[in-house]
Amino acid sequence: MSSRADFLAVEEPLEIRVFGRALAVTMRTPGHDVELAAGFLVSEGVIHHAEHYSTARYCAGARPPGEAEAVAYLGLPGASPGTVDDGNTYNVLDVTLAPGVAPPDPSLERSFYTTSSCGLCGKASIDAVHTASHYTVTEDPLSIDASVLAGFPDALRAEQAVFDRTGGLHAAALFDATTGEMLVLREDVGRHNAVDKVVGWALMHDRLPARNCVLMVSGRASFELTQKALMAGIPMLAAVSAPSSLAAELATDAGLTLVGFLRGPSMVVYSRPDRITNDTALADPDPDLDPADHTSSPVAAAPRTLEKAEQS
Repeated sequence: MSSRADFLAVEEPLEIRVFGRALAVTMRTPGHDVELAAGFLVSEGVIHHAEHYSTARYCAGARPPGEAEAVAYLGLPGASPGTVDDGNTYNVLDVTLAPGVAPPDPSLERSFYTTSSCGLCGKASIDAVHTASHYTVTEDPLSIDASVLAGFPDALRAEQAVFDRTGGLHAAALFDATTGEMLVLREDVGRHNAVDKVVGWALMHDRLPARNCVLMVSGRASFELTQKALMAGIPMLAAVSAPSSLAAELATDAGLTLVGFLRGPSMVVYSRPDRITNDTALADPDPDLDPADHTSSPVAAAPRTLEKAEQS
């Protein structure tokens, strides 16, 4: 029997605190934690501008002897650095909001762990998901050529360095719809964490609302990811896999363009197809074919008729 070294994706808990009060614990891949916390707060409707987010500081905790020390403080440009604590696990992050910004409502506190597979687990109330966004995307003038959009999955995959070594991470990226430029990419064991990191990056670079941008994700498009896109003012969400029925309903109601099964020259558009141009490349898919089989078919410009499938 032969053996070889294998690389596994790191998964550790991160407790997010605001003004010293615990708000949530999420299982995440360490890295870009400040962006993760910022994006989480945007998704929950706590903040929506860069100036709302003052500082973020790792809290002290037990650390194994000899472990390399990391940066204990990260914040927005211009913020004053804190001190490095020698006994830090870097798994507790305390966020300070700007003066005048209200702390999170206690109803947002999560009563138990948020898993890496589902960001909704542990919500004190499902009603908290329907948070009113400070931004609207209905009137966003985004227009993108189908051929440009079709290139995003390959661009996303090409930059997934950790996935190449582990095969165990989700990815999310923000693209400029006009130039096709990838603005930022983040990886994480949790798809919702990867999106929060992207949204946090956009917040900290004062790019919210993310007008004329496309959020591309490596997996499916869930209701929560659709909600996160809306909270960040992102007018288009594209995924390599299928959306859920609730994600499609939310996208339709909010005026967000939702694209699924984006693979090569094929895609299925579930809402607001008017934002995708280059009509010569667009055609309705064969209704008798599963979207997953459209690996060489033209772009599906028309929304599919949605039928809900439930487990028996």
